[in-house]
Amino acid sequence: MKTAMESIKDMVDVNTIVGDPVETPDGSVIMPISRVSFGFAAGGSEFEPNKAHGDEGFPFGGGSGAGVSIQPVGFLVVGGGNIRLLPVDTNTIVDRLMDVAPTLLNQIQNMVRSTNGNAATLTN
Repeated sequence: MKTAMESIKDMVDVNTIVGDPVETPDGSVIMPISRVSFGFAAGGSEFEPNKAHGDEGFPFGGGSGAGVSIQPVGFLVVGGGNIRLLPVDTNTIVDRLMDVAPTLLNQIQNMVRSTNGNAATLTN
C-alpha cells in the first residue's frame, strides 16, 4: 500500500493542477488549470485453516486498486490589468454572463443616474 500511495503522490503534484505558465508576445500569461481526482482502496482477509486438507497456516486473500482522473477546467489569463478564467466546458454562456454582469450593471446605473439628473433639471 505504501508503494502505491507514493507512486500516486509522485504523479499528482501541484504542477498537474496548475500547469506551467506560458507568456504570449503581448505580455499576457496563460496558465492551464485542471481538476485532479484520485482514489485508492485495499483490503484483505485471513481464512480459517482447512485441517482436512492439511493446511498449517492461515491462507490470505487480498487486493488493491487505484485510479487517477485529470480533467481540464480552463485557462487562467493574466494580462492588461485583468485576470480572466476561460473555461473549457461547453457551458460558457453562463460564465461569460458572469464576467460581463458587473460592467453591465455599472452601465445601467450610469444610465439611471443620468436620466434622473436630466429629469431633475427639467422640472426646475
